[in-house]
Amino acid sequence: MPPALDERSRLVPPPAPSTAAAPSALPALATRPLLLIAAAVTGVLLLTSGRYGIYADELYFLAAGHHPDWGYVDQPPLAPLIALLADTAFAGSLLALRLPAARAAGAGVGGTALLARELGGDRRAQLLAGGAWAVAGQTLGGGHMLATVSFDPVLWTAVLWPLVRWVRLREQGVRQDRLLLAACACTALAMQVKLLIPVLWLVLWLVLLCTGPRSLLRRPLLWAGAAGALLTAAPTLWWQATHGWPQLSMGEAVAAESSFGVLLLPAVVLCAGIPGGVLVCFGCWRLLRAPELRPYRFLGWTVLGVAVLVALTESRPYYLAGAYGLLFAVGAVQLRARWFSARLYAVSALVAVVATLPVLPVALIPRFDLVGTGSVGWPELTAIVERNAREHAAPVIAEDYWVASAVHHYGRTEVHSASRGYWAFGKPAEHVRNAIYVGGRRDFLLRHFGSVRRADTVRTGLPSLYEGTPVWVVSEPRRPWELLWRDLWHIGLRHDGTPSGAPPAVAADG
Repeated sequence: MPPALDERSRLVPPPAPSTAAAPSALPALATRPLLLIAAAVTGVLLLTSGRYGIYADELYFLAAGHHPDWGYVDQPPLAPLIALLADTAFAGSLLALRLPAARAAGAGVGGTALLARELGGDRRAQLLAGGAWAVAGQTLGGGHMLATVSFDPVLWTAVLWPLVRWVRLREQGVRQDRLLLAACACTALAMQVKLLIPVLWLVLWLVLLCTGPRSLLRRPLLWAGAAGALLTAAPTLWWQATHGWPQLSMGEAVAAESSFGVLLLPAVVLCAGIPGGVLVCFGCWRLLRAPELRPYRFLGWTVLGVAVLVALTESRPYYLAGAYGLLFAVGAVQLRARWFSARLYAVSALVAVVATLPVLPVALIPRFDLVGTGSVGWPELTAIVERNAREHAAPVIAEDYWVASAVHHYGRTEVHSASRGYWAFGKPAEHVRNAIYVGGRRDFLLRHFGSVRRADTVRTGLPSLYEGTPVWVVSEPRRPWELLWRDLWHIGLRHDGTPSGAPPAVAADG
């Protein structure tokens, strides 16, 4: 360099530092151990996926998948579509049917750890949070089978992570509104699984109006993303609107079928597992009280608001499982106790495996195990029902959609049910005078048929949920099937007084 140029360069002052604050570096991600935990969760679920048999709700998803539509009485179309694709590509494979649920359970480990990292959690906090997700009974129970609850919690976690990251960056003077689009994209996917995520956003918007940060509501990309989410859900919402919004009747049906009452919130804590239960309670408290978490306090009030709505509507504990990832993360970051050891997690994992996965011999399945008893005996039940259908040359009507779905999957007989979503899959033809009716009471059936005779009883020799169920021959329907099918409609499993409201507005095809 020439001397003159070198001299001038010494006189030039250094550039002034930028006024925009650079985002502070996040703690290192515990990638390898988290991948191992996620792989262990997925592996355990896949190893046990072939035991017992297809669960009743999975049979219903398979039946719904073979009646593709933009929506159903009780759900959006994604779970039935997944079931249809799995059954088409790998017919009869439980592994293929349950693979998406197992992978979602494993993905939740990473999503929860990423939330902890956004909140400043080091490798230990990330492992505490991700490990709590892995050993929660809710995770293993939901990941064992194809169900809406298999995907809903991890999708809620995927919605909350961009929001937490947006708040953290905003506090550092950086605006990344594209994160809001990501949250809305995950919301759009969640709305194809279960129409529960709008409750989270409704409560969130009310909390933001009351407590802030109101600047979040002024972000154009948030509203653009919300419009996109509604657009993707438009076909399902249109289906609901044109069928009289049957989804709105599901709340009463759920409350009638499984009301937890004052035990609902304790059940939420219990389903979180041993370390998870501690982190849920501690995380919620710290989210509402810790000064350093003040920017995220609106999320704590949102979780409480959703919990109040779930309790008031007497819904199920897993409706709050979507908050696990956030509360696990907050609790793990804030926790300083050293008694949270690997041994505690191992005990919780053992309890969760025994309580939620099919590890017991079939003969030892307890009667209170709804998943276990609802996963065995279906081929045997179908064989009994089909034998009677052949003897009487009659179609089958099942009192509930579980039995109808089993006969649809394992048999070849024409089958119908006026229960829940199966009602819309079709009714018997008007010329039908005799039918095999599975389940129900004789006094109820006599109100709708001139002749009711018990033909058989379900005896499978297994601890099936339907052991001892009556099989009737019903004849001489008292009204045309078009009208009788509306009389038989019920949104619950059985004709037991469950509030059903009016049947879907569009009549089922014959």
